[in-house]
Amino acid sequence: MIDDVRYEILREGEDRPGGVRLALENGAVFTGRGFGASTSAGGEVVFNTAMCGYQEALTDPSYTGQILVMTATEMGNYGVAPADVESDEVAVAGFIVRNQSRIRSNHRADDHLHRWLQKAGIPALEDLDTRAIVRMLRSEGAMRGVIEPDPSVSDEDLVARARGLQSMSGCNLAAEVGAEAPGTFDEDLGEWAGDVGMRAESPMVVVAIDCGAKRNIYRHLAERGCRVRFVPHDISAEDLRSQYEKGEVHGLFISNGPGDPAAVESTIQTLREVAGEIPTFGICLGHQLLALSLGASTWKLKFGHRGANQPVRNEMTGRVEITSQNHGFCVDEDSLAAVGGEVTHRHLNDGTVAGFRHAERPIFSVQFHPEASPGPHDSSYLFDAFIRMMGHRRPVAAEDFLPAEASAVEAGSS
Repeated sequence: MIDDVRYEILREGEDRPGGVRLALENGAVFTGRGFGASTSAGGEVVFNTAMCGYQEALTDPSYTGQILVMTATEMGNYGVAPADVESDEVAVAGFIVRNQSRIRSNHRADDHLHRWLQKAGIPALEDLDTRAIVRMLRSEGAMRGVIEPDPSVSDEDLVARARGLQSMSGCNLAAEVGAEAPGTFDEDLGEWAGDVGMRAESPMVVVAIDCGAKRNIYRHLAERGCRVRFVPHDISAEDLRSQYEKGEVHGLFISNGPGDPAAVESTIQTLREVAGEIPTFGICLGHQLLALSLGASTWKLKFGHRGANQPVRNEMTGRVEITSQNHGFCVDEDSLAAVGGEVTHRHLNDGTVAGFRHAERPIFSVQFHPEASPGPHDSSYLFDAFIRMMGHRRPVAAEDFLPAEASAVEAGSS
């Protein structure tokens, strides 16, 4: 007898009829079969090249305001599991796949992708040519789009609605999805700890400016002996400085998040005052905000970097890493060099800045996601580098990026 917790097939009655459309601002209209919630949605249409990890992607706050297209042909085959979410709710505006599996087969799963999205109120679309959509996005760039199940709405009206949506440029979405109040996070990696080698000898307190953080980032910090205290994105410089001067804080972390980094003005101003006074590490949006706070500039990529297979070279060690990425903006290299920033990591597909350090202050950041979830673990050493930097309070050097042995760093050491 098949255990229905491990193996389940959607009943035919749960399938949605065809005729659901995706309309893009360039006038293209694609028709497929709907699943998830039977509702309309709009947002920036982007694609992700990962072959798995759809649940983590769907709950990544960095996808807020976006309709996500997966390039892999089938999604949903292992259902959804409570332990695999990266935030409290589904973040995407809509979801598009070539085929959603009617079968879920995973002992950890407690629901089917279709029903999970339905409960969350998120529309999804399958049985359409996702390869054609992705080729269009690659050639013309990410563009606005709408999902519509109502057949009475004309294609022309849908395209007009897509063109009327707000552009991602200029949007401060970190204010919408970041932490609303201070809190703590103490969950570690548990059975997924793997070969974490660097741990603080005594607990290091990390204040995390939460612009829409993924939980696995905090898990990596907690696994290494950090006490994570997250705060809203608009925390004042005075508050952070006071905590550090009193010895209550050892490091500052700036999280990932959605939207245009240049629009998150309050965080940029705070970092302009305190980054470097406190040893500081940023990921993704945090990387961009740190660069902006130093006086560098950012620009919008044509179609972004989204996937679990993005090649990056560490310019300080020569090591090539396969990384997980999810961003649509990039730091300008020339403006970064002009304010004391040095490129530490470079994206090998297009040569863009994937990480930097400050030459004189304990600041470094990366554009990609060293916590993976999903993705390879090649870059998890960056959390070890942050632990080391909090210990010596100097700019990171090549030796800080070397893989950690089973060792400990004492908080506050010089």
